Amino acid sequence: MAVPRAFWVFAALSCLIFGSVYAQPSPDVQKRISAAITRAASLPSDIVDYTELVNVFIGTDNFGDVCPGASVPFGMAKFSTDLTGYAPAGYVTDPTQKIRGLSPMHDSGTGSSLGTYGNFEIMPMVCPGGFNTCPVTLAARERFRKNNTDEASPGYFAQTLDNGIKMEATSTRRAGLERFTFPKGSKPYFVLDLANDLPASFAGGRMDIDPEKGRITLGGLWGSSFGPGSYNYQAFACYDILDGGKQKLSEYGVWTGMTSENFQARGLGQTHLNLTRNLIGGAYESGALFSFDGKPEQINIRVGISFVSADQACSNAESEVGDAPFEEIVARSKTLWNQKLSKVELDLKNTPANITEMLYSSLYRASLTPNNATGETQGAFAGTTHPYFDSLYCSWDTFRTYYPLLALHSPAEFAQIVDNYIDGWRKLGWMPECRANNLPGWTQGGSSGDVIVGHFAINYHDEAAALGIDLQELYSAMVTDAEVNPPEWNTLGRQVNVYKQFGYVPFGVLDPSSTGRQTREGSRTVEYAFEDFALRQVALLLNKTDDVAKYTNRSYSYRNLWDASVESDGFHGFIQKRLSNGTFVYTNPIDCSPNDNDTNRECSLQGDNNVGFFESSSWEYSWFAPHDTAHLIELMGGNATFVKRLDHFFDAGYYLAGNEPSFQTPIGYHYANQPAKSVDRVRDVVFTNFDITPAGLPGNDDQAAMATLLVFHLLGLYPVPSTSQFLVLSPMVPKYTIHNSYLNISTTVTTKGFDHRSVQKTIPKGAAAYVKSVTINGVVQPNRCHFDFYDVFRVGGELVIEVTADKNAVNDCGAGLPESVSTGGFAQVR
Repeated sequence: MAVPRAFWVFAALSCLIFGSVYAQPSPDVQKRISAAITRAASLPSDIVDYTELVNVFIGTDNFGDVCPGASVPFGMAKFSTDLTGYAPAGYVTDPTQKIRGLSPMHDSGTGSSLGTYGNFEIMPMVCPGGFNTCPVTLAARERFRKNNTDEASPGYFAQTLDNGIKMEATSTRRAGLERFTFPKGSKPYFVLDLANDLPASFAGGRMDIDPEKGRITLGGLWGSSFGPGSYNYQAFACYDILDGGKQKLSEYGVWTGMTSENFQARGLGQTHLNLTRNLIGGAYESGALFSFDGKPEQINIRVGISFVSADQACSNAESEVGDAPFEEIVARSKTLWNQKLSKVELDLKNTPANITEMLYSSLYRASLTPNNATGETQGAFAGTTHPYFDSLYCSWDTFRTYYPLLALHSPAEFAQIVDNYIDGWRKLGWMPECRANNLPGWTQGGSSGDVIVGHFAINYHDEAAALGIDLQELYSAMVTDAEVNPPEWNTLGRQVNVYKQFGYVPFGVLDPSSTGRQTREGSRTVEYAFEDFALRQVALLLNKTDDVAKYTNRSYSYRNLWDASVESDGFHGFIQKRLSNGTFVYTNPIDCSPNDNDTNRECSLQGDNNVGFFESSSWEYSWFAPHDTAHLIELMGGNATFVKRLDHFFDAGYYLAGNEPSFQTPIGYHYANQPAKSVDRVRDVVFTNFDITPAGLPGNDDQAAMATLLVFHLLGLYPVPSTSQFLVLSPMVPKYTIHNSYLNISTTVTTKGFDHRSVQKTIPKGAAAYVKSVTINGVVQPNRCHFDFYDVFRVGGELVIEVTADKNAVNDCGAGLPESVSTGGFAQVR
């Protein structure tokens, strides 16, 4: 769910109601973007600078947890400032918070309220009293920013302190450059922090200063931001501070301190720190302090990071940055971003400007994470020859829209991440569900990685071998997730022993052979069922007939928790917890919904979450059967009741746009043969919950789950995961082209009859928005509710979605509803 992931599920809900919207980015940011959109409308697409259309500050307020820092696509390095207070991605717009420093490591949109990374902060300052008067600890050195001066774009980040010192950064995959501009006549001082990170998890490390070389190396152990506290990861940094001999050190030394103990100690001329974890508690702060001769106005510092060693961090800086100037690194980054952003080419002249900005900003975040740490492995993955990605926050968040969008345009990158999932099985026994800080993170729904790798297999099985994926090995990894119960399933795998025994995850079940937090029985059951559908799909692909039958039956397991006797708001039948003896355990379907009046109720991973669902209510999770919605309609009483209930779900306020289990729900009307209502509902969802301000997301981005959901809504499509089926909506753009560079195929989607008036929350009478026909490469399709990836994006060409204002005339799917397993759907793999 797009809210803070530590155990305060209602924090985001309260912020939506009570939170303020701040405007810390410079007003010039929006002026620049608006001017670029206007300018791009008159340019040929091959010379458009798509990075100019991106607003990196969207999602930096309202608990969006987006990192606006300098990064390349999937960069391991993300340079941003770290602020006090709630700032999981380092940066926030809140002007009441102070800057701690600029650091090279962050995640974006993860939802871990503890914060992630923030290691190796550097803070520029002036110290009129000299070396021994510099404030070095966090509390002492924090400063406010100069309001409304924050500036950033893809590959570039800048912020100015209230004392006039400007900080800028740009990056490569594992390194970057920092540039600091001081007020004229100032002597530049810097505090470099060894111990502090955002979650305050330091577990020991060392630092070395080489004054002759002008190099400071740091490294140590820190803890997970969303996983067991007993785990630690290692990280290293290399700071080259002489700018190739253009800068000269004046003073240098080390410092230690503790705010709680009210001391700051400095050692002029000392060059080494070697510290362990502070067992009594509290952060034992430490680092380097140095200054420069000659009162230069500008200081340049090269930074490399590594998860392997300090030497490798230095090597990364040397190989990726070398002696290149700041502007060249910015230009390289922009080139990489343009390659990504141009995969979706809009008709910029005729697309509303806010839609252009939302779409390219979302596409940007969709390539910001996960972090490509290939060659930077540790622990069980040390020395692996396979691609390695950190920050898989979390598969439960990303399987629905993030990876289906990646599959549309970038199968090579998708394959690398799939190989990374399979390598998790090779090294740890099960595929990762959530990877935080290179460590296994908490499981939320089950083994959602099964759906991700299944989606790849279904859509790219013909290219799998060339992309480095062995489909038999992929399937073996899936089968392990589905059949082998790990001894501890809080971070890997599923509690499959009891699931297989009872056909659902029972409440309060005796499990003598494995350990895990026995909560979320309802949501885990329905997620396990959908994961089994993913296995069924790959089994079908590989002609494993017995497995097809087995996993088809298991994909129906969500039905075993359907209690037809439960009533809420006049509607009957909801997912409920169930004992191993078959008896249902009542949970009020309203509990943990936005309409729950108990603000103290626990709804996430807490041990006292007694509701049975993860970050959700029964009202919300009772819609979740993406592979079998036809039977869900039967359970709810038929099409008319299903539609009435859907209307009530939204109108009564149970829907949460920022909660992943609800992603497909606004399009549920398709399955009841009323697709025009889906169009209305999606318009409302988009313009109620998304915009181009820092608060323009409905909670945290969840590793671009929100970004990719928005992209699909704007493009008028929605993917059914682990299938090749797309549901057809009404595009909010007149024309776009998807470029798949690996397949060397481009597909142009045209909205025939596009009406700008329809691009708003409520479609006005007379505005064309409802799908009248779907034409693929000149052939009008008998169905206007769905099509197959293989018929469109695999072959390229032209897809025409014709829209009309006559809602009633087209409020049906034509020949055939979207597929469901129980009605014979998904009978074959293309």
